[in-house]
Amino acid sequence: MFAQTVSLQLRLFVAVLLSVILIIGDKYTEGGTNVRTSLNTLVSPLIYVANLPYEVFSFGAKSLHTRDQLLTENEALKKKQMLQSEQLQQYQFLSRENQKLRALLGSSAKPSNRKIIAQVLSVHSNPYSHQVVINRGTTNGLSESQAVIDDMGVVGQLTKVGSTTSRVLLMTDTTHATPVRILRNDVRTVVEGIGKINVVKLSHVPHSLDVRIGDVLVTSGLGGIFPEGYPVAVVTEINRDEGQPFAQVYAEPIAQLDRIRLLVVLWRNQQEQVSDD
Repeated sequence: MFAQTVSLQLRLFVAVLLSVILIIGDKYTEGGTNVRTSLNTLVSPLIYVANLPYEVFSFGAKSLHTRDQLLTENEALKKKQMLQSEQLQQYQFLSRENQKLRALLGSSAKPSNRKIIAQVLSVHSNPYSHQVVINRGTTNGLSESQAVIDDMGVVGQLTKVGSTTSRVLLMTDTTHATPVRILRNDVRTVVEGIGKINVVKLSHVPHSLDVRIGDVLVTSGLGGIFPEGYPVAVVTEINRDEGQPFAQVYAEPIAQLDRIRLLVVLWRNQQEQVSDD
């Protein structure tokens, strides 16, 4: 058909005609579909074979990446374990020293707080109110104003306790205040929420108060809600304007309030409750 004696115009015409016939036949008959299906079936093994090098390379890359990631995580965990081991040794030493001092003073050991783990169910949608809902309530013995912490520090306190769920008022809420003391020098003050999830403010700070950037704030135990000694925030900004009656001191919460999932609800010790009363 396509010998040298046939003109190019005739070749083009025949090719176009065959194409139109195939298109019409494929649209209005099932033969084209069957042919295409058969061709796809025949070509499928070739596609898998052609894609095999990529799959092998991808699997190898993922394996190497996973191995490197595991090695990195293992090294980080070893370093963390070393640091915790050192802290544990220091804690054991301090615990023995504390027992000796209590024995000399005739004081009994301080009992540990009762606690329960809760899970965050939802976050309050109001941007002006920082609250979350947990899956614990009165059936678990909870009551309003109990302290709530996470694995890093203070989160807030319970409010509106139901039978199976409770609402937690975060420490960054504008209506929340936390009595604290500066860990470095034991100076007492109060931390207030200002409606920002990563910033709190120290209230009514005199210009002469010994506070520095980097100071760690822990609960002071005053107020009857938060037990003493739990981390609260770290001082990040100090503005001492003599034209203002108080210094402006801001801190960053130690607890990661924007990503909390598991919380711990604390009970106050009975002895502390009696002493507060």
